[in-house]
Amino acid sequence: MAESKTLRKPIFTKVDQLRPGTSGHTLTIKVVNTKMVFQKGRPDGPQVRQIRIAESLVGDETGMIIFTARNEQVDFMKEGATLTLRNAKIDMFKGSMRLAVDKWGRVEVAEPDSFKVKEDNNLSLIEYELINIVEE
Repeated sequence: MAESKTLRKPIFTKVDQLRPGTSGHTLTIKVVNTKMVFQKGRPDGPQVRQIRIAESLVGDETGMIIFTARNEQVDFMKEGATLTLRNAKIDMFKGSMRLAVDKWGRVEVAEPDSFKVKEDNNLSLIEYELINIVEE
């Protein structure tokens, strides 16, 4: 007997609710700007697969964060685009938070939204430090 699984409705998170080391976030964000940071391989060269990494400043009405886009995700990162990130996670890079979507997540184009990105709350500018607590 096969049981039918019912899909859960996604719970959308706002940017200001993101915390270090968390994952499984679903967000609707708007791209503020994008900068290519790494590109290796040419489409016409001997390497079939291109490796591309871009850092995009994305946000919603509560704040902004840097999103690390990899390979085909880079194509979605156009300024002003509204996107839905599914199963996103927070990676730490040099003590600051970066939003990322790995192979278990998804980047989708969403309907254009009217919200304005809150540019004075950039979560990637907050520096975190790992502190080990020793219990005796």
